[in-house]
Amino acid sequence: MRQKITAILIMAHGSRITEANDAAREIATMVREMTGYDIVEVAFRELHQPDIQQGIDCCVEQGAERILLIPYFLFVGAHVLHDLPQELEEGMGRHPGVEMVMGPHLGVHRKLAEVVVERIAQGLTATGWY
Repeated sequence: MRQKITAILIMAHGSRITEANDAAREIATMVREMTGYDIVEVAFRELHQPDIQQGIDCCVEQGAERILLIPYFLFVGAHVLHDLPQELEEGMGRHPGVEMVMGPHLGVHRKLAEVVVERIAQGLTATGWY
């Protein structure tokens, strides 16, 4: 039995600052390289395009038969608890033949703490305090 074509949709907040949105795209590129999934897209909740529904459409247009939506959000808030699940429901209604589920947000994770420790070291080195 053939495995269904799976897409990963990384859902970021979105910003008026271009560099912030570009960073989310860079993360998507890294995820594509690290996972080997052919379809890894990024979409934005607010302030930038593509929005989440456009991101879902993009995945479907590329042949996705199932989509894992990943919230690129650090903490639980209104977007993670309410807005993103509503986006998921809307996408499921618009593409009833495509399986869609939402994965966990970034949250508390040891690897995130490791990144903070790395940034502390960089900050201390840059100031000469290290």
